[in-house]
Amino acid sequence: MLVRDWMTHDPQTVSATTPVLEAMQRLREGGFRRLPVVQEDRLVGIVTDRDLKEATPSKATTLSIYELNYLLSKLLVRDVMVASVITVQPEDPIEHAALLMEEHRVSGLPVVTGGAIVGIVTITDLLRAFVGFLGLREGGVRVTLELPDAPGVLARVATAGPPSNIIAVVATGKGTGGRGRMVLRVVGEGAEGFAERVRDHDISVLDVR
Repeated sequence: MLVRDWMTHDPQTVSATTPVLEAMQRLREGGFRRLPVVQEDRLVGIVTDRDLKEATPSKATTLSIYELNYLLSKLLVRDVMVASVITVQPEDPIEHAALLMEEHRVSGLPVVTGGAIVGIVTITDLLRAFVGFLGLREGGVRVTLELPDAPGVLARVATAGPPSNIIAVVATGKGTGGRGRMVLRVVGEGAEGFAERVRDHDISVLDVR
């Protein structure tokens, strides 16, 4: 799965000279949390709802409403945006985007090609991808296995599949004793009996749901 399969194409953008008040209005109206900033069709920054809120004076200010409106009318996106933007490309694996979000503690990444923005991928998109990877909307049976570190073990799991269909396979790292763990979703004829069939191939079944 690639970023292009899950991103939002042609996202809403603002320019560096867009007034902050206008950017805030776009966020509210669109239900967005971030807006890429472009200049001559090239990405130059990103501004989030948090950036915009932090740029506005506190409710405890002694400024009058007229003074506040005047100050805000002069404030531009370039004054509050983040210019150093973490990005991904459409052909990057979706898990690479997830890793970047986790490492940099951000919830959205602009997707660029040759410096031009072509999309945006967010934590919501990653959740949709996760649901898709695990086949959660397909029903069936979820089976967690503990796998010995031995050649041919995956072939043994696959052999236990028929007459059912294994539609999702996710490795979850090492379990006890250095053994690997795997979560599968099995659908179709005989899905309820998959766990017993895989036990017959000397594979430990940890959980069936």
